[in-house]
Amino acid sequence: MNQSGFFSVVKKVEKLTIVRAVRNGLIRMIPVLIIGAFALILKTFPVDAYQKWIETFADGFILHLLDLVYSATFGVLSVYMTFCISRAYMKLKADLDTVTGGAVVTSLLCFFILAGAYLPTFTTENMGPKSMFMAILTGLGASALYRVFHRLLRKKRLFALMSSGADREFNSMLTTLFPIAIVAIIFALFNEIVIRIFNVDSFRALLADAFNALFSIGENGFFKGFFFVLLSSLLWFFGIHGSDTLEGVMQTYFAPGLAANQAAVAAGAEPTVILTKEFFDCFVLMGGCGSTICLLIAILLFSRNRAKRGLGLTAAFPMLFNINELMVFGLPIILNPIMLIPFLAVPLVNYSTAYLSISSGLVPMITSEVVWTTPIILGGYQATGSAAGAILQFVNVLIGVLIYLPFIRLLDKRQDEQIKEYYDEFIDYFKKNEIEIFASKLTERNDVYGDFAKGLCADLRHGMKQGIAIAYQPQYGYDGKCVGVEALLRWEHNVHGRLYPPLVIKLAEDGGFLPDLEEAVARKVLEERDAVLAKFGEDIKISFNVTGFTVMTPRFLQFCRDLAANEDIKSKKLCIEITEQAAISFNEETKKILQTLRELGFMLAIDDFSMGQTSLHYLKDNMFDIIKLDGSLIKGIRESDNYRQIVSSIVKLSETLDLTVLAEYVETKEQRDMLHEMGCDIYQGYLYSPAVFLDDDTK
Repeated sequence: MNQSGFFSVVKKVEKLTIVRAVRNGLIRMIPVLIIGAFALILKTFPVDAYQKWIETFADGFILHLLDLVYSATFGVLSVYMTFCISRAYMKLKADLDTVTGGAVVTSLLCFFILAGAYLPTFTTENMGPKSMFMAILTGLGASALYRVFHRLLRKKRLFALMSSGADREFNSMLTTLFPIAIVAIIFALFNEIVIRIFNVDSFRALLADAFNALFSIGENGFFKGFFFVLLSSLLWFFGIHGSDTLEGVMQTYFAPGLAANQAAVAAGAEPTVILTKEFFDCFVLMGGCGSTICLLIAILLFSRNRAKRGLGLTAAFPMLFNINELMVFGLPIILNPIMLIPFLAVPLVNYSTAYLSISSGLVPMITSEVVWTTPIILGGYQATGSAAGAILQFVNVLIGVLIYLPFIRLLDKRQDEQIKEYYDEFIDYFKKNEIEIFASKLTERNDVYGDFAKGLCADLRHGMKQGIAIAYQPQYGYDGKCVGVEALLRWEHNVHGRLYPPLVIKLAEDGGFLPDLEEAVARKVLEERDAVLAKFGEDIKISFNVTGFTVMTPRFLQFCRDLAANEDIKSKKLCIEITEQAAISFNEETKKILQTLRELGFMLAIDDFSMGQTSLHYLKDNMFDIIKLDGSLIKGIRESDNYRQIVSSIVKLSETLDLTVLAEYVETKEQRDMLHEMGCDIYQGYLYSPAVFLDDDTK
């Protein structure tokens, strides 16, 4: 299969609802994982003096505190996973909050049924990493069933409970009662069938017994260990905590090997057991399952993706101590087709090289117990009592990095494509719904568009000054002479290129830094003024856009005063072009602000002027110098007599009030000539020139 065919398969997998729900749910767990990982590191830090201190200081208070945090995070990890996956699934289905709440409750209820919460022996261990498979099963399965039954009962109006006099929220939750009960009964029946058929005490126990049975055949040797590594990694890939799920296998078949070797040494004999728990911890699962310390190094050294490198830096400290859930869930590795091959191959190659190195005598047998959180190099040395053990770890890491490397590059390429796809879809949506979007806060939306907008908003905030560029669109008189230019903001994103300008304004507005952006544009216009005059003509005005909200603020007025204190604004012929996101309220304070701006030497223009009551309201106090006709009027004058009448009326009114009229979006000679006949003789549009940068050769 070629690369394009492989990516086609990847795209299909990525679009599956169950894959997206699991990934999104796991990402939501990252804060819990970070807190739990650091608690575990501090609890098990492999230094004897430190361990004695936390055990004795304040009667073990610190150790108790770390135990508490670990138990509340990793100790109930599967409960968090059930909750997050269920909620992510329902969010993808775009259901109402009351429906989502019912699905989450149902999933948690079903999880506890399968985990054996009814058993006297039920402990937090039943809710930890060993139950991750049931978390996925109930998070997806119970939510999907709940959704089906909720819709069916609602459609048929069956079992609809309503409480007289209760509030709306209470009545909404009553409608979830029967769907929750039906799904819970289905899972309870399934669990009971499993118990009776397989003679176990819960579905969870069946899974543990099944995995133990797989390893009961044959003697311990290369192939049993090889299969153990393969199965552990494969389980992890599907979101099941392989190490914990197979812990019974480890304790039964491999952990006793260390005691056997130590007994042999004590008896003066040579140790003979290769496969011990320390063998897997030190030489195979370096950095955690999938030998992900190799993945971490490959990402930090070779990945071009800033987000992946950021994840790598965040996950690096826990991974030094072989705690890699943050990387596995955050990258993600789980259900990621691109990562399947290296995630399985690297630990298997490491296993094989380590086995051959020890069996051939190049590396001594393992005779010392090593805490599984011991960092690489140190762990290999302690396990074997030899530098050869440390060298073996180094060689395995190097091999693993080389295996992961091409797949990291594939992942970079796929993520670049994915980001472009998301961006194109986002921009298409924005352009189609621009009016409605400007009436609300895009970054507060609880959907994929809101998430994407948040990311772009953060990028704009942090890279605003570096990415700003100004394009200038000239304005011409009917005689063909350039009379002015409009400075138009352009912002270059480091990944997506030049962003759609209205989107930049919307992001800055939502992010609360639009005044900073508009002031930065004004400063840049002043910096480039001499170059603008050299390109377009010495006797022209330069306009720059400011939203109506910003113009009316004391901050902007002070900004303009500061400019005027250092510049002769009037001689520079600068025009503030007010763009409307909402109607400006004309009170005495507004009039005073506009009058002050004019006294400072700025000209004032109104953008998108029409015959609406709001636009006409701006003229009554004679505060403006220029009005720019609404582009929709110009585009329609050829086909609509009404549009022609409106434009003609605006021009005549402007003559009476001694205002200059400028027509935007003039694209044809026919439009220009019609406007000239109506008395409008200043034009801006593609008939003359698009917006150009100063370093362009054309005007």
